[in-house]
Parts: sequence; structure tokens; C-alpha cells
Amino acid sequence: MDTDARPALAVWKFASCDGCQLTLLDCEDELLPLAGHVRIAHFLEMSTAEDSAEPATLAGTGPYDLSLVEGSVTTAEDVLRIHRIRRISRRLVTIGACATAGGVQALRNFADVEEFRAAVSVDFELRGCPIDRGQLLEVITAFLAGRKPNVSAQSVCFQCKRRGTTCITVARGIPCLGPVTHAGCGALCPAYGRGCYGCFGPVPHPNLEAMVRQLRHDGMSERDILRVFRTFNAASPEYAAVPGLIAEETTHPAAEEGPR
Repeated sequence: MDTDARPALAVWKFASCDGCQLTLLDCEDELLPLAGHVRIAHFLEMSTAEDSAEPATLAGTGPYDLSLVEGSVTTAEDVLRIHRIRRISRRLVTIGACATAGGVQALRNFADVEEFRAAVSVDFELRGCPIDRGQLLEVITAFLAGRKPNVSAQSVCFQCKRRGTTCITVARGIPCLGPVTHAGCGALCPAYGRGCYGCFGPVPHPNLEAMVRQLRHDGMSERDILRVFRTFNAASPEYAAVPGLIAEETTHPAAEEGPR
């Protein structure tokens, strides 16, 4: 009988590059103190064999207190597996672009990830490709402490301002998805003179009409605009309106400029 009273953590992989799981291992100094407070019960990335003996119990009763799920559901077997993981997990958190919005894999068919998400009922979505290790540690400690994770829903533009980076769109006319992209990367690309590629996915209620207009103003073609929205988070429901907005902007270009 297992007498370890520490909460049990499980990490699961679906179709993905493993980058978000590696973010947890990359925590290094923070990982050892964390391991003292939580029992890592299932994590193939850091073990040699899969334990298939855990009991499948009723929804929300364990045996895992917190499950982190990386990767997208791409097969019928995956569908059965993600539902089983939901049954054996008290809390389930999707981590990274693949798990929250289908990732690059969703380019093949633009699957309805929203429908999958509603059916499985995740407790939190942690965005990024890969995720930010600081946000990951915050989510783990928050759920184990029984509180809501303190992960900001602000845009990348806020992080640019905090680190003192001059807006590359205003100063240099470089196309950038920062205004509609979820913060978490530390505004890395703009800090090195490159436009944001949107790897952390959409902010809540993004102003896509103004964003498309601004990208056209900054010289991006219809094809390029569609491509940047169909890269890391291709199946995000928030991006569904982009093709129509591109066509409308091309047919009836607005006289005013987009977001600054």
C-alpha cells in the first residue's frame, strides 16, 4: 500500500514535439524543491517505462491529483485515452499550443478543438510553443494549493512595455502579432527586432479586424496574413474569422490605421 501522502502529479503526451514537457525538466533548480512537495507518479519523459497498473476511478477522484497534458488528439485511440486521463485526474491542465489549440498538426484538417475541449472539460489551459516555465510552476503550485493560477491574460505588448522595448511596428513598420497574442514569452522576438509570431495564442477577445488592417498597412499579403494565423495555434476558435476579415479588408480597405 502506498503511504506517500504527497499529491500525485502525472504528465501525459499526445501528438507533439515534447517541448512543453521538457520545459518542466528545464526548471532545474525549482524542480527539486517541487519534487519534495509532490509525487511525480507518471512522466515518461523522465522515466524508462510506463506504469499501466493505475486504477481508472470515477471522474475527479484520482489517482492523480494533477495531470498535465501535452499534445493534440489525432486518432480514435487518443480520444479514448484523453477521456480515461480525465477520469483518473482530479485536475487536468492542457499545456502548450498543441494541447490548447491543435498546434501545427491542426493544419491538416482544422479540427474542432473547441468541441474536444468542451467534451473533456479541462480545468486550465496553459498556452505557448513551448510553454513558459514560470507559468508552468505557477499552475502546478496553484492547483496543489487549491487556488486559481495567477497567469495574466494580457497581450505581448504589455511585456514589451515592461522590458522597455520600443514598439517595432510604430518605430520601424515591422508586422507584429503582439496586440492580439497572449503574454508569456517575455516579448522575446520584438526585443530582437522581429515581429511577434503569435506562439502563445490569442488573447481573450482579440481585435482581429484592427489587427488584419494593421498587417495589411505594414505590407503583408493576404497569403502571409493567413499563414501567421495558421501556424502555432491554427485551430484556435478566436482565429476562425481571419479569412473573412482578410477578404473584406482586401475588397474594402479601411482608411484608418490599425492598433498601435
